Amino acid sequence: IHCCRYCFTFFIVLPSNTVLAAPQVTAVAVRCASKKSGGSSKNLGGHSPGKRYGYKKTEGAFVHAGNTLATQRLIRWHPGAHVGIGCNKTLYALEDGIVRFTKEVYVPPPRSQESREVICRLPKGVVLYKTFINVVPTKEVGSFKLVTML
Repeated sequence: IHCCRYCFTFFIVLPSNTVLAAPQVTAVAVRCASKKSGGSSKNLGGHSPGKRYGYKKTEGAFVHAGNTLATQRLIRWHPGAHVGIGCNKTLYALEDGIVRFTKEVYVPPPRSQESREVICRLPKGVVLYKTFINVVPTKEVGSFKLVTML
């Protein structure tokens, strides 16, 4: 074995009749990062647009069956006459007519959870109201249809 002092390469000197086996070469791929890690940033949420909850038709407006009257996350408005409620608490008209908002006095059942938790915190003599959206069935006045549809 001879060693070169400057390049740190080793040479092995063998007799001429010695047969060497071919060396086994294994390829190992090593990847290095091309850019430094930037880390994570906080406060990424809160940039989504609003859900546009609220009433869509006002008092006295004419609606067709299937029109959305109000969208809500919690039940703020309750379905009244000829009004349906969807699975996401959307109120919609069941018949053609005019929208009416009414308020009715609400007295919870005596032994319900609502009467135990809500009513006991309210001052004496307070009256609770529920707002209902109703549709009064009427025919639309002033609308025109095509002659071919008659």
